Amino acid sequence: MPNTNRPTISTHVLDTTRGEPAAGISVLLFRLDAHDRSLLGTRETDADGRIGDIGQGPLAPGRYGLSFEIAAYYKKKGSPSFLERVTVDFEISDATRRYHIPLLMSPFSCTSYRGS
Repeated sequence: MPNTNRPTISTHVLDTTRGEPAAGISVLLFRLDAHDRSLLGTRETDADGRIGDIGQGPLAPGRYGLSFEIAAYYKKKGSPSFLERVTVDFEISDATRRYHIPLLMSPFSCTSYRGS
């Protein structure tokens, strides 16, 4: 059985226009330094719009960013999108905790928060 207590960075993307999970969204994880963004991983949301652990490795305190490829998703759905991509930058101060960053989106707006 996998260790579910391991610290992770996860996300859940919901398409509020359609009222359903946003499956197939490319999400990139970056480590942010003073003047650099280092790519740590790329995954796609599953059928429920989730990625359980995008980093797939140990966490360290510091600044990170998740970049959600919104326009590509809506293009596959046959809809135009004002938003090309949404990037959420955040700080990990305690590398022993889980970090869940949900995204609620439409072609014209989005919101994110620190989930549990």
